[in-house]
Amino acid sequence: MEVAATLDLKQSEVVRAVAGRRAEYAPWRSPLATSSAPADVARGLAEAVGIELFYLADLDAIAGAEPSWSLYEALLRDGRRLWIDAGIGDARRARRMREFAEGHAGAVEIIVALETVGQRSRLAEVAGELDGVSAIFSLDLKDSRPLGGTGPWRDAEPLSIAQAAVAAGFRRLIVLDLAAVGRGQGCATLDLCRRLRERYPHLELASGGGVRDREDLQSLAAAGCDVALVATALHDGRLTRDDLTRPISAGPRGV
Repeated sequence: MEVAATLDLKQSEVVRAVAGRRAEYAPWRSPLATSSAPADVARGLAEAVGIELFYLADLDAIAGAEPSWSLYEALLRDGRRLWIDAGIGDARRARRMREFAEGHAGAVEIIVALETVGQRSRLAEVAGELDGVSAIFSLDLKDSRPLGGTGPWRDAEPLSIAQAAVAAGFRRLIVLDLAAVGRGQGCATLDLCRRLRERYPHLELASGGGVRDREDLQSLAAAGCDVALVATALHDGRLTRDDLTRPISAGPRGV
């Protein structure tokens, strides 16, 4: 299993995310970096624990602003691999993100999040625009309920939303419950990940939120995850380079 470091971006800084309460997010003062600038934080993580993959949640773009193209470019110039959530909600933004990804082949993968795509009909439209590039659907939840879903999806079961994403052509899925993010209480999506793995054995699956230590990584592996999304435990030293370089397999919290 690979570990991706989560970088939440707001007003050109990396902010510390806690429980999805975005109005309260403040710049991250990481002991691994000299500032909260995304390039500095990413460099600190790469040097300290060997992280190569970064999950970017561009919170301003998710709220409707222009994507932070210059920040993405700066990270790419430093050799980072990026998963980018830039608030794709329609075909136009999907097209622009596709063009950006095509200009950085192999280094950029695009996230389509339930929070911003919202509707089943729009999901198919966006998926069509991203044909030919690596795209990942993010099943966004808060306290186990769909985040940002409209119409029939407002009260839909997470499994039914995942089914729609797979039907639209997505073969990679992120499962994230924002209520667990930054709280250090363990990952809240393990049961859902197990059910998705059983139903879709060939799906690439990522999850995180609340990861505390190596045992939590082992729990995610046991639940069928291919990638773990982590932030706080990387910065505060609970996860070390040794933890990430040793093979991660099912552990006691995952059974």
